[in-house]
This record gives sequence, C-alpha cells and structure tokens, in this order.
Amino acid sequence: MKIGVKLHHSGFGANPEMMKKWTLTAEKLGFHLISVADHIGLTPEVIGDYPEPYYEVFTNLAWLAGLTTNIELNTSVVVIPYRHPITTAHLIANVDQLSGGRFIFGVGVGWAKTEFDALGISFSKRGKLTDEYLKIMKLLWTNDSISYKGEYIEFKDVKVSPKPIQKPHPPIWVGGQSNIALKRAVLLGEAWHPIGITTNWLKTVGIPRLSEMAKKFNKPIPQICPRIFCRITRSDISEEHRIAGEGTLDQIRQDFENFYSLGCSYIILDTKRNNPTANTDEHYDDAWNTLSLLADKLIDLKNESLR
Repeated sequence: MKIGVKLHHSGFGANPEMMKKWTLTAEKLGFHLISVADHIGLTPEVIGDYPEPYYEVFTNLAWLAGLTTNIELNTSVVVIPYRHPITTAHLIANVDQLSGGRFIFGVGVGWAKTEFDALGISFSKRGKLTDEYLKIMKLLWTNDSISYKGEYIEFKDVKVSPKPIQKPHPPIWVGGQSNIALKRAVLLGEAWHPIGITTNWLKTVGIPRLSEMAKKFNKPIPQICPRIFCRITRSDISEEHRIAGEGTLDQIRQDFENFYSLGCSYIILDTKRNNPTANTDEHYDDAWNTLSLLADKLIDLKNESLR
C-alpha cells in the first residue's frame, strides 16, 4: 500500500515557494505520491470551500515534475467536463512525458454548478460528458489518429502527440461514491477513488457495491485508492463521529491497518480539510508535524515502509 499527500495549492499561504517546499519534503520523507485538485472559475460557491489563490492543476504538475525525481503525481480530481477532451488528452500526455511516466489521472464530474455556468457547460449533463470525454481520451492515447462522432463531440483525423509514456495510458482513478461513479470506475477506470470516508463504510458498503458492479459488467474489481482527511488529536474521537484519518495516532494506525487489510493500493492524506487551523500560519506547522509523525511512527505495514 502506497501513501500520498495532498498538496496545499490553494488558500492561505499557498504560493510557489510553499508548494515547492511541500513537494520536496514529501519526497524526502518517502511519501509515494503528491496530489493536486482542480478548479478554474473561482465563483463564491467554490471559494466557500477552496479559498483563493487557487493554482492550476496541469501547470502545477508540469512544474513539479521538473523539481522531483521519484514521487508520483496525481490529480484528485480533474473535473473532466471543464476542458475539451483533445485538450485534456494532450495535457496529460505531456505531463506523463515530463515526469518520466509518474502521472496518475484522478477524475470526477464536478459539483460547483456556478462554475459550470460560468464556463458555459451543462451541469445536468456532466456525467454523460465525463463518460464520453474519457472514452475519447483513451482513443487518442492508444491510436495514431482518430475520427470520432458521439453525442457531444465530433471531429476528424486528430492525433495527440506525444503519447503518454505509460501504456496503454496513465492509470485512471474515478472519484465519487454514487452508483454511477462506481459504474464509471468499473467500466472506464483502473481504480476507485472515494474521498472523506470511514473504514467501516468502505468495508460494509463501498467495497460490496463496487464488487457487485464489477460482477454485473463482468469486469475486474478496480483498485481502491481513497483520499482521507488526516488530523491528529490528543484524545480519542468517538467512532460514531469519526472519519478515517482523524483521531489519535492509535486510531489512525488502526485506519491504516484496516485500509491495508481491505486491499487498498494507495491512501492520500489531506491535512487541510476539516482542520480548524487551515487559514493560519499554524496550520503548516500542524500539517508537517502530522506527516512527519505518520512517516516515522505509523507507515510500516507488512514491510511497506516509507523508509
């Protein structure tokens, strides 16, 4: 099981120097992956959850690819309907090339209706757009040149070059907890990427639903790669009110062991969401103390140590 870290690329304290320090320190500590998220138009609805500034996903990853050597680069998640699929396919192939094949493509349908409205994209059709766009991108990555006519997109004799280093394409992680998202993960992805869950929900609800969906379509069960909100507390949090990654070191240790036993391939640690110090200088100290402690004390599952 590999452990990743969500980069702080928006809100208080976000700037190039901090993002560089954040990424290089994560790589030095031995974390396997650095992850960035995606918004384009910062409407009040978006800023309510993700304050400005908000650094753009693909330019961030291209820059970080040149600063790093081993750490994998992930999107958690790119909102697929926001960009034309030819544009996105080219961006991803380029980042995969620049990183030496270290890119992991996390995808989602998006949630901020006002952002869709600002971009002139149908919010109600975002799921269908996502499915069609992903199919187009796969075709562009795996064929020299393609022509395509679908429900939303039509073009003739188009190629993407360079192609991704990873074959047939970078791994696709599909976000979301709905049945439609699970279906998308089974049919179009290599992994399912739920966010902000409990280990009990994953064990008793999420994985059984994913397995049922895979069986329905006669497909293999995708890898399971959750992103969890990580915060260390001095005293136990009641299990009734606790999500995975929050609580004492012992509680988080148990979460890691549970994720390992459930067969998770990756866990991404998000130290900003649900953190009361998120908009203060204190938060960065809290976050790095948390990650350093986890790297030093907890992440040693079946010899899958960070060190």
